[in-house]
Amino acid sequence: MVRTSAVRRFTSASRFTLLTALGVVTAVLLGAGTAGAEPLYPAPDPDPFYQAPADLASAAPGDVLATRPMPPLFMFPGARVTLIKFRSTNSAGAPIAATTTVLTPMNHRPGAPLLSYQHIINGLGTQCAVSHVLYTQDPNLFVKEAPVLNVFLLRGWSVALPDHLGPNAAYGAARLGGLITLDGVRAAQRVAELGLDTSPVGLLGYSGGGMATAWAAALQREYAPELRVVGAAEGGVPMNLVKMIEGLGYQRHPVFGLALAAAIGLEREYPQQLPISEHMNSAGLAIRSRIANGCTNEILMAGAGRSVMDLAKSTSLVADPQARRVVEANSLELHDGIPLAPIYEWHAPQDALIPVDSIDNTVRRYCAAGVRVLSERYPSPDHLSTAVLGAPAALAWIDARFRGEPAPSNC
Repeated sequence: MVRTSAVRRFTSASRFTLLTALGVVTAVLLGAGTAGAEPLYPAPDPDPFYQAPADLASAAPGDVLATRPMPPLFMFPGARVTLIKFRSTNSAGAPIAATTTVLTPMNHRPGAPLLSYQHIINGLGTQCAVSHVLYTQDPNLFVKEAPVLNVFLLRGWSVALPDHLGPNAAYGAARLGGLITLDGVRAAQRVAELGLDTSPVGLLGYSGGGMATAWAAALQREYAPELRVVGAAEGGVPMNLVKMIEGLGYQRHPVFGLALAAAIGLEREYPQQLPISEHMNSAGLAIRSRIANGCTNEILMAGAGRSVMDLAKSTSLVADPQARRVVEANSLELHDGIPLAPIYEWHAPQDALIPVDSIDNTVRRYCAAGVRVLSERYPSPDHLSTAVLGAPAALAWIDARFRGEPAPSNC
């Protein structure tokens, strides 16, 4: 039996994208197998607002499909809350309906800054999306995120909170998060009553939220060059999932449930290339069913102390070329896109969760292409502490970009 205290102890650690890479390990290393179970998608959101309209394909990326004024939130005093449904694009280039929540401060003025904040989302159920969690008693959001977001709101910034895992809760699909983030900004700027059409835009996120942020910055030039993104602050970003996989091994892990969740999420996004479910044994399929609509705690409880080998049909660890291509396609170090906006990047000198050399290589590539990058290392004992240590500097850096100051660089 898994102790509740153990789950609480690992909840913070579970927010790290090590688990995304662990999930990819499942995909890459199970090898070829016989046809079996189909991908297991989340139960449809019971709220019809989240459903895709029949004419979705006729909309352009970022087009607003619907808006809904939301009840006020006590942790954001005075802020107006607007839920926006918009057209975005999945990893296969197909249209999807996605959502973002925009917080408008009391002292808002037209054209004031818009910050897109990519929250860390661990979950496979639609109810795990930020737009839903905002209206639950989630202590992680209230205790950790709300004070930071209130700082932004007090400065007169509007804040967009995209549900960057998409309608299928494709946990682990980093590139998808970047596309949804960019389209969420487009949509927010197309809602006239929000007064954001001329606003400068900043991007911010750490770890899993940093992945969505970093991918949005890297994809902007090709996907949304018209956006006036003045800067992207991204911390603790896993830049190369392939290297993470190679360094992980197959030991049992206390938070393996999120590793499995990432594999399931990636299968949802890449069902042909990553047929994870086909290669699961009965134990794996049973756990998959338990967590298919779960959020962090349910996923942790179901997978604690397990490993890939516990859930695979075979011990044959044959790498699948299609799976590897998917992993590479979600690794920024291997992506040739160059950000249009300046970058603030922070991480620890040594991080047990992510390969730091991949960050350094990506930064060097950006610098060589002329991007203004300020990359900082914080002496820190762990991944979570680095998030806290770098947050004040990240906020100050974004504030300076909104004020029009030239971006510093240590390239």
